[in-house]
Amino acid sequence: MTVLVIGATSQVGHFLMPRLEAAGFAWIGLSRNAPPEDPGWLRGYLPEGMPALPPVSAILSSGPLDGLANWLTATRLDGTPHIIATSSMSAESKRDSDVPLERELSLRLRDAETKLIATCASRGMPWTLFRPTLVYGAGMDKSISPIVQAAIRRRVFPLPAARGQRQPVHADDIAAAFVAALVTARARGKTFPIGGGERLSVAEMFRRVRRSTGVATLPAPVPRVVLELAALLRPELRGPLKRFDSDLIADNAELESVLGIHPRAFRPEPASWRGGA
Repeated sequence: MTVLVIGATSQVGHFLMPRLEAAGFAWIGLSRNAPPEDPGWLRGYLPEGMPALPPVSAILSSGPLDGLANWLTATRLDGTPHIIATSSMSAESKRDSDVPLERELSLRLRDAETKLIATCASRGMPWTLFRPTLVYGAGMDKSISPIVQAAIRRRVFPLPAARGQRQPVHADDIAAAFVAALVTARARGKTFPIGGGERLSVAEMFRRVRRSTGVATLPAPVPRVVLELAALLRPELRGPLKRFDSDLIADNAELESVLGIHPRAFRPEPASWRGGA
């Protein structure tokens, strides 16, 4: 089987390529940052920058889901490849956000899921979707890693007083789920939530992240009154700060029973926050 990996230089792609090789899959990597003159790679991006593709048995994408859905709808592929892609738990968690842009993101994700499923159904292509929670592991995420990298530069690490539960998932566990979906017939036609193997409070998550950086930083507790004031003064922060007290978690039961994937507990290391780790 030859599979196409869209977003091959992303944080999930970073771990996915070695797993595909170990499982005996031939792959073609696609990225706007593809290595030049490497026959195993194609340069391109979703949706309008896609090159001509050879026949493949599966397409694995950790890129923007709306771009993938739009490209699939507009493109006639050879055969009926299995489409495996990531959406996000934001499709649900931001549905009722106080921030209009976040509600728009939720709607866009849900619309993209619906469009992808409908396109696959109309063409007889199997599909599998994953909705990850907070993703970490290669220093490429847009949520925790920027905070860590800023804290390392300033030698001061914020520790917000927040009560909500989090379930960070390592990008390598998502990569493992992709490979499992390739070889598991029961994964077809399913959407799997995927979170880490441990639920912990936002406050504890930040404490563990600080301990994992490998750099001495000054702890800077952020009291609740400061968080509430920031939400009042910065409307764009209202949604993220409000969610500090909400549980953003996933039920891994079906992931574990169907795919046999048991994501790791949250034990980050310094390499978790370095780009290309």
